Amino acid sequence: MTVKVLVVDDSGFFRRRLTEILSSDGNIEVVGTAANGQEAIEQTLALRPDVITMDYEMPVMDGITAVKQIMQRSPTPVLMFSSLTHEGARVTLDALDAGALDYLPKNFEDISRNPQKVRQMLCDKVHVLAKSNRRVLARSSVLASAATLAKTSTAASIPAVQPSARPRTTLSSTPAVAPTPTVARTTRTAPIARPLLQNAGDTVLASTVSPPRKAYRLVAIGTSTGGPVALQKVLTQLPADFPAPIVMIQHMPATFTKAFAERLNKLCRIDVKEAEEGDMLRPGLALLAPGGKQMMIDARGFVRILPGDERLNYKPSVDVTFGSAAKVFNDKVLAVVLTGMGSDGREGARMLKQAGSQVWAQDEASCVIYGMPMAVVKAGLADFVYSLDSVSGFLIEACS
Repeated sequence: MTVKVLVVDDSGFFRRRLTEILSSDGNIEVVGTAANGQEAIEQTLALRPDVITMDYEMPVMDGITAVKQIMQRSPTPVLMFSSLTHEGARVTLDALDAGALDYLPKNFEDISRNPQKVRQMLCDKVHVLAKSNRRVLARSSVLASAATLAKTSTAASIPAVQPSARPRTTLSSTPAVAPTPTVARTTRTAPIARPLLQNAGDTVLASTVSPPRKAYRLVAIGTSTGGPVALQKVLTQLPADFPAPIVMIQHMPATFTKAFAERLNKLCRIDVKEAEEGDMLRPGLALLAPGGKQMMIDARGFVRILPGDERLNYKPSVDVTFGSAAKVFNDKVLAVVLTGMGSDGREGARMLKQAGSQVWAQDEASCVIYGMPMAVVKAGLADFVYSLDSVSGFLIEACS
C-alpha cells in the first residue's frame, strides 16, 4: 500500500529535499507540501495524508499549534523535525504532548553527508507511523492536559494512596533500596483493563484481574514510539510514597532525556531525574536512562551508566537494563513494556522471566505502535496485558 505524505516546512530547500528523499521509496507518495501551520491544516483536510512531516518554527502558525488543530479536526500521524538542543528537546516534547507521534533531528549536515542513512531512517519511520493506531491518535492531544491535572485528581480516583505531604528528598541523604513503607490495602480499587483483541498465536489475554502483591525491589519500564506520553500518563498517577524504585528506558537522543526527565519531575509527585553514574535506587524515585548510553544496575542497587555500544541498535536499550536487573534482583523485578516499534525488551523480559520476575505488556488497543509489547506477548513472556489507563493503578496494587 502506498503511504501518502504531506511535507510541512517553511524552508523551500528542506521541502524539496524531503520530497526527493521520500519519493525515492516506491511505496511513499508526497501528495502535497505546506509552508506554514495554517496551510498544513488546510492541506490535511483536503488531501487526507497518511503521515505528516512537520517543522515547528514557521510563520503564520507554528508547528505545535498546527498539530493540536490537526488532532482535533483530522487525527493524522505526525513526524516532527527538531534541533538537537535542549530548547529543541523542549519544543519536541510539547509537540508530542500536542499529539505528534515521533520526531527526527533536523540536521542538514546528515542529509548531505549520509543521504542513504537519512533516507532509510526517514522512510522507515514514515512506514511505521502510517500503521499507527488511529483510535489512540484521536485521544492523544488531550492526554497531556489530563496528566497535568493528575496531581490533584488522582487522589480522588485512588483514595487509599493519597500522596503524603513529604518534601522531595535529596539523593545524597537516602539509602539505596530503602524499606517498603506499609500501605493500606483494603480500600484500594483496581481499575478495569480493556480487553485485548487477541492475534493468532497470542497466548495471553488482556487481564481484568489484579496482579499478585509482592515486595518488588524494582519496577522497570521500557518503551519507544508513543512512550513519552505513555510514561507521563503512568507516572503522574503514582503517589509520592510509591514503595518501589523505578527505572525507565525510553528510546531518545542524548539531548532529549534530560529535558524529558525535568518535565516529568515537574508533573509527578514522585521524584524523576535523568540517571547518572552512582545514583542509588530508592522508593519514590524514577530514573530515566540517558540517551546515547546504556543503564545497568549493580549488585548494591546502584546505577551504572556505560557508553553506548555501537553493536546495539538502541542506546539506551531496554534489553540491557532488564537483563542487568534480572541478574541483581532475580524474582523481585516488575517489568512493564509499553508502546513502541521493534522488539527491544523481549530478550530482557526473557531473562527476567527465567529469574522468576513479573512482566507486563501494554495492550494493542491502547498502544500507538504495537511492536515492543507484541514481541513480548507473542514470545509468551507476558504475565499480564493491561491497557495504558490501567497500568498505574495495577502498579500501585502490585507493589503495596
